[in-house]
Amino acid sequence: MLKSTHLRKWMFRGVMVVLFMAALLTTVHIFTNLTVFHFHSLPNVEKRTAVQAKTIPGVTVPVYKMVEEELDTSLYERTRVTATGYTAGVESTGKAPGDPAYGITFSGLPVERNTYSTIAADPAVFPIGSILFVPGYGYGVVADTGSAIKGKHIDLYYPTVSDVYNEWGKQELDVYMIKKGSGELTQKELDDLNSDASIHVFRSRT
Repeated sequence: MLKSTHLRKWMFRGVMVVLFMAALLTTVHIFTNLTVFHFHSLPNVEKRTAVQAKTIPGVTVPVYKMVEEELDTSLYERTRVTATGYTAGVESTGKAPGDPAYGITFSGLPVERNTYSTIAADPAVFPIGSILFVPGYGYGVVADTGSAIKGKHIDLYYPTVSDVYNEWGKQELDVYMIKKGSGELTQKELDDLNSDASIHVFRSRT
């Protein structure tokens, strides 16, 4: 009889503990919208986010941060623009791999995501060859145009559609004219900009 009484007490306590934990988790879910799964997976999510935040295809984030920290934007002409992203693919250009014009800009150069990337703009606003600093994107060299790119609208090149959506989307922001283009751009000029010796050429005016 005594053993039976003790057993019932322990069972009662166990049930109360389970009910308490269930109530606690329910309360947490109501106020935070998190579940047990979220708490279990959170450390891994943080690790993945940290790794993904370190790199961008073609250029690492520290390079962008260095550019933004070192460039004195007050020295350059500022223009408010709408900036979108595009790829070389059908979704942006109507061209697919295999087309002779696939990935080729108006200036004749292939698209490129680098320290100095190829971008599209209205030549009446930003002539071909112009170098712009776009906060959050880096340096862009106007190498392309587009039927929908008119006025103060620029299109930033990204290698993939997911890059466009995940890293940029559509933004209104101030961009800075580092150098006004002559209306032409050669592959050598772009290569020189992206060479190690030329990375800092336009970071300060002389």
